[in-house]
Amino acid sequence: MTVRIRLLGLALSVLLVLAACGGDGSGARSAEVLEELDFTAETLDGESYSGTELAGEPAVLFFWAPWCSICRHEAPFIAELAAEHGDEVTFLGIASRDDVDAMREFTTRFGTDGFTNLNDEDGEVWTRFGVTAQPAFAFISAGGDIERVDGTFTRQEFDRWLESRATA
Repeated sequence: MTVRIRLLGLALSVLLVLAACGGDGSGARSAEVLEELDFTAETLDGESYSGTELAGEPAVLFFWAPWCSICRHEAPFIAELAAEHGDEVTFLGIASRDDVDAMREFTTRFGTDGFTNLNDEDGEVWTRFGVTAQPAFAFISAGGDIERVDGTFTRQEFDRWLESRATA
């Protein structure tokens, strides 16, 4: 009888340890929040936006300023990519270096109002990603890898990232 009680106790202990190590059973891994995504900013519509919403999801961040001629040239291309791939990738615009009215006018004029844009007047989000000039882009994979591109990029470069990094 003593042996049975000891075996039962051992079996229960093993079960408790295994249960404590288990997840929620969904098979999904929890996304670790990157330091860069630990921010709260205001959208151009005045709503609060948390960078942690991007954790575990592939995303393209477009850093721009309303008066930037290169940004004006790139914006329709980014809007096109967002329209084509918005179901697979989150697109987020991060505007700085001007007032919110100019930012809103830019998104309407160049078609980037189809995705969320942030008012980063103080440059906090730009600083988190090491952005010092516009345009710039941060490609964030589902696994949390960040690839920053200063300047412009081509459709081929985007497609390469989408195929190789978005799901990594």
